[in-house]
Amino acid sequence: MDTGLVPEDWKQANVTAIYKKGNKQEPGNYRPISLTSVVGKTIERIIKTTIEAHLNRNNLIQDTQHGFRRKRSCLTNLLEFFATVIDTYDNEKAVDIIYLDFQKAFDKVPHQRLMAKLEAHGIIGNVATWIRNWLSNRKQRVCINQAKSEWATVKSGVPQGSVLGPLLFIIYINDIDTDIISKISKFADDTKLCSRAIKDTDRQSLQEDLHKLMDWADKWQMSFNVDKCTVLHIGCHNRRYDYQMGNNVLTEVEQQRDLGIIINQDLKWDKQVNTSYNKANKVLGFISRNFHYKSEEIMLPLYTALVRPHLEFAVQFWSPHLRKDINKM
Repeated sequence: MDTGLVPEDWKQANVTAIYKKGNKQEPGNYRPISLTSVVGKTIERIIKTTIEAHLNRNNLIQDTQHGFRRKRSCLTNLLEFFATVIDTYDNEKAVDIIYLDFQKAFDKVPHQRLMAKLEAHGIIGNVATWIRNWLSNRKQRVCINQAKSEWATVKSGVPQGSVLGPLLFIIYINDIDTDIISKISKFADDTKLCSRAIKDTDRQSLQEDLHKLMDWADKWQMSFNVDKCTVLHIGCHNRRYDYQMGNNVLTEVEQQRDLGIIINQDLKWDKQVNTSYNKANKVLGFISRNFHYKSEEIMLPLYTALVRPHLEFAVQFWSPHLRKDINKM
């Protein structure tokens, strides 16, 4: 730490590709996860703890960020954001939610600008020197089964799969919601805004916020995948305004998967219930077919570990209230 030097093998990563969704032949549908030195990760945890203590002590991270923070989660993000959505809907009967998608967010963070952000957050001295060295001259190779690519130099981004990477990323985008008027909420790079949608001035205000976000992205060398940015119109009085990012009109959707939970424009939970039911039932069927001795000692741990998570993830947020949905669950 005193020297600020990082061993070269700590800066090498074997990258494995984790499938997300969509066409399996499309490389963009895989998430690159960096497997790095175990000893290096131990030091990263020490650095991370030091930085987190500084950020929390000085209240430097925006409350709108729920990702990779203590006592924050997908659940707190959903509950806090949709409390505003429901309140606006109850009073105005019209809400627009815009879901934003960063293009390769973790991979695009420019190192020099990141160091400037760290300094602005008071992260200086030996810690900053160590991070600068940790980011410089990084190398990675892709590993699939027994095949390995050649080593390639990494010139931007924070490593996904590292201990420090997520924290550095949320510091980098911490000021994205500066001067944003609409309600905004973030879980790492998953960002969404909402506003009432009754008058033309409502649409104009939300559109201006989108312009501000685009300006921020241009300034800090990030970009949005506009084709994947969507708008969800909620409410019977909704004017169903169009919104633009650059020259593109955002796609209107009837439902949106938000941190794993399906949000319908009618704010009903039948599709989420059906999805959770089908996933849990599929896993339960797999267990039933492959374990012939169905003793409680075997089945209960399997059910608890593999089935219940599909039924209970963020259920405090979407818990069904209709009898047919409750019976299905």
